Amino acid sequence: MRPAHVAAAVLALMSPIDSPLAAQHVTPQSASPPVAERRAHVDTMHGEVRRDDYFWLRNKQDPAVRQYLEAENAYAAQRLKPLDPLREQLYREMLGRIKQTDLSVPYRRGAWLYYTRTEEGKQYPIFARKADEQAPEQLLLDVNEMATGQVFMSIGSFQPSDDANLLAYSFDSTGYRQYALRVKDLRTGETLPDHAARVTSVAWAADGRTLFYTVEDSVTKRSHRFYRHVLGSPEHTLLYEEPDERFSVYVYRTRSREYLMLGISSLTTSETRYLRADQPTGEWTVVSARRQDREYDVDHRGDRFYVRVNDTGRNFRLVTAPVSDPSERNWTELLPHRADVMLEGTDLFRDHLVTFERREALPHLVVRDLRTNASHEIAFPEPVYSVFASQNVEFDTKQFRYSYQSFVTPSSVYDYDMESRRSTLRKQQEVLGGYDASRYVSERSWATATDGTRIPISLVYRRGLRRDGSAPMLLTAYGSYGAPSSVGFSSNRLSLLDRGFVFALAHIRGGGDLGKAWHDQGRMQNKINTFTDFIASAEHLLAERYSARERLVIQGGSAGGLLMGAVTNMRPDLFTAVIADVPFVDIINTMSDETLPLTVGEFEEWGNPKKADEYAYMKRYDPYLNVSAQRYPSMLINTSFNDSQVLYHEPAKWTAKLRATKTDDHPLLLVTNMGAGHGGASGRYDRLREIAKDYAFMLWQVGLAEGARP
Repeated sequence: MRPAHVAAAVLALMSPIDSPLAAQHVTPQSASPPVAERRAHVDTMHGEVRRDDYFWLRNKQDPAVRQYLEAENAYAAQRLKPLDPLREQLYREMLGRIKQTDLSVPYRRGAWLYYTRTEEGKQYPIFARKADEQAPEQLLLDVNEMATGQVFMSIGSFQPSDDANLLAYSFDSTGYRQYALRVKDLRTGETLPDHAARVTSVAWAADGRTLFYTVEDSVTKRSHRFYRHVLGSPEHTLLYEEPDERFSVYVYRTRSREYLMLGISSLTTSETRYLRADQPTGEWTVVSARRQDREYDVDHRGDRFYVRVNDTGRNFRLVTAPVSDPSERNWTELLPHRADVMLEGTDLFRDHLVTFERREALPHLVVRDLRTNASHEIAFPEPVYSVFASQNVEFDTKQFRYSYQSFVTPSSVYDYDMESRRSTLRKQQEVLGGYDASRYVSERSWATATDGTRIPISLVYRRGLRRDGSAPMLLTAYGSYGAPSSVGFSSNRLSLLDRGFVFALAHIRGGGDLGKAWHDQGRMQNKINTFTDFIASAEHLLAERYSARERLVIQGGSAGGLLMGAVTNMRPDLFTAVIADVPFVDIINTMSDETLPLTVGEFEEWGNPKKADEYAYMKRYDPYLNVSAQRYPSMLINTSFNDSQVLYHEPAKWTAKLRATKTDDHPLLLVTNMGAGHGGASGRYDRLREIAKDYAFMLWQVGLAEGARP
């Protein structure tokens, strides 16, 4: 939601006045903004009356709603029209760095090597496989063909059967994240008549004929039902329906291929049920019954299950249990809980265990030989970076594939030999146009929050930065759901860095950057810490002279858009411009309506406003409720008409109220993608144009709208 980111270096080489374009400051022409109709709507909660004049905008069927959104789009297009040459320049720059015809690193699944590839001029990937590196290609899915006649297309599940003859896959053609399940016979290319709607997860039984899948409720989008289906049969057998609206269900197959697992989880509590994959009609068994505020997940090796659980501490420990009776009375501890280390996950192989750990807001990989119990850590060279597991499908292997990147190192896929302890680079993202990583610097800085907590901040900028406050800065963060904010490479971001921008990522509380306690300190009735941490991060960076207020732009999306709304109400003087992407800003109204997608499940993240104390706390930061008659920064608000996570009406209402209330004449623009969902445009070229729009807006706001290409 709501469940997800000139200047000194350039000025040293060329002053803006030396550039014939930079000397011409762009002032996009004024136009009369749309004025949303006021329709009185009154809610009463805990004896308090709240009037909401723009409540009507949630009625998607009202023609006036579409008219208003289209009027805002037209207004934004008119205000941004003078930036069209810059937007096109930015688009061409970003496109010019991308290898448009490219191939992913193939990964082995049984007898086949699977991969995706892209072709120049085509928006979407092609899924394919080969028997070996020299064999002819077998095309599995051409997403470009699937997208013909559609404005949106996204692949969800992609699951070949054990014998590799069939492919179960799902796709979304609206952006609403409702996926349709299909099965393709890879021997004939025929799409079988078997299908299901609103599918959220899929797994095959070992027989290659039985599918297990979960589906979501069509209104609330809670994944609540679990089915079994035998291909060719008209029956779809309901095996389980979760009655508690806080919980969702999902199915997966262990890497050992021996067991199917049904996960049932809320934001704070979980349980798992299991079934042998070769006994698809058998009875599912509970590993350990759910207990409030205890989370666990399960994997399998040999005669034991491996259980990651937070029963003795918030940061999880790892235990094993016999398959014959995995109840908690039989748990044996393998890795203890550690207060300063978050055990984020595990990858289990025949002879090895890889644990994903997080310390000091940095990820670490630890490899353990399960035959000897010896362990070692894979070392990484940079001060800030991210590392993730890549495709690791095979169980009986000594190779572990991971993906590494940083602010300056492009995404790189490595195969790690867990016995020889050597990493082999298989592929690094190619950045066309002569990218040189040595031209850029990344570092870690620490801000101090109002309560004395140290907040890590990751930064990148072009080498030669003068810390005199003259550089523009883009500061972003997320800070919700316990999700860490990962440091990532972006070739698109070079268009900002090469114009002198500093890019900063604040690892604020509410995220998971320093473990579960970090999340706890920024959720429920600690949520305001998320916002004050961000403000403290901005103040720290300004005090350290990385930038100045008149050159500080902030950006966040979804729950990070809530962050944008809250901090802009709290400290509008601190930022020159704000970009809020699909922002979750109407928090009390949304969390009061249990018919809306995701609401009930998120009571454990935000609170339930039907409880007086939680309502009172949420009122303190609700962005929509706290819009006031004050001067706001320039604002660009992006949303999508088919968003299922943060419904379009939240940013629309927020825009309407801001426009009617704020006291400044700074630009306030609402842009609605009428054919997309929570992630924006699905096509890669369309997505680049959305980024170019955002970058042009930033450059305009810091006075560099027509800067020549560096």
